[in-house]
Amino acid sequence: MSNSEEYTQTEKASLLLLAMGQDKAASVLKNLGPKEVQIIGATMANLSNISGEMMDSVLEEFIVTIKMQTAVGLDSDDYIRDMLTSALGEEKAGGLIDRILLGKNSKGIEQLRWMDARAVADLIRLEHPQIITIILSLLDADQSAEVLGLLPANMRSDILMRIATLDGVQPAALKELDSIMEKQLTGSDNVQASAIGGIDAAANILNFLEGSVSESVMTEVGEIDTELSDKIQEKMFVFADLVDVDDRGIQVILREISTDQLLLALRGVEDALKEKVFSNMSSRAAEMLRDDLEAAPPTKLSDVEQAQKDILAVARKLADAGEIMLGGGGGGDELV
Repeated sequence: MSNSEEYTQTEKASLLLLAMGQDKAASVLKNLGPKEVQIIGATMANLSNISGEMMDSVLEEFIVTIKMQTAVGLDSDDYIRDMLTSALGEEKAGGLIDRILLGKNSKGIEQLRWMDARAVADLIRLEHPQIITIILSLLDADQSAEVLGLLPANMRSDILMRIATLDGVQPAALKELDSIMEKQLTGSDNVQASAIGGIDAAANILNFLEGSVSESVMTEVGEIDTELSDKIQEKMFVFADLVDVDDRGIQVILREISTDQLLLALRGVEDALKEKVFSNMSSRAAEMLRDDLEAAPPTKLSDVEQAQKDILAVARKLADAGEIMLGGGGGGDELV
């Protein structure tokens, strides 16, 4: 490969970090979140046969981009918003922009993102439900799901409903959150409300919960507010929704998972999804998988659900990295 257009954005970022040298690359990585570090690190580890020509191509594009998009003389907040929106799209960039601009004086929130889920759950379980709601809305969905699953069962549905109906957070609420973390928020009160929470956030968190816990929470939410339950359900991306992923996306997912995982996950799913998978494998591999499915002995439902969730986790990471598009239950083609 010699043209930078042949690389994904993640590969370009990884090559740029490699070109910087260890110390400078470490300084950059310190400013990224856990998920971003994981994605970049995995990509760097997988890069091979890196030539000088490859480096030159990526560095040249980077220099040109910097010259065209310099922030000198511009309002830094506006520049960051425009840059991230242009790079990621308005919907995907929204939450990241809020965390950067509204949380830039708040170290407590960022510290939580690096903490073990159990430690976070222990820290917040006795706080007011609305404070817990804000914290879970600010964390990544997979971490929030872990934390929610570790909270008392009688709290989960209430917290999820609060997340789904959360309509922004005012600076005063962020100050209260930081006081819990024993940090002082030094930003101005004249900051626009943070666009966190909502139906999408609640559905995303549920997607990462174990099947039995997710079902229990949704049952309780449905008993309290049927309309809200339906809206959340429509936005959830479940294993069966992989049938809506394009062929290239399915092929990328298949390269990242094991045959054993796939064999377990396909138990009892609709024929349409099975055929989608078979059609994106070689004829021999598809035939072998069909035979294995027919000959496989009965398996625990919990094992099947876990395999499906593991594959969904891989799919979401690929989507976050911009490698594939996941069509959500809402029928759109947004990245989730």
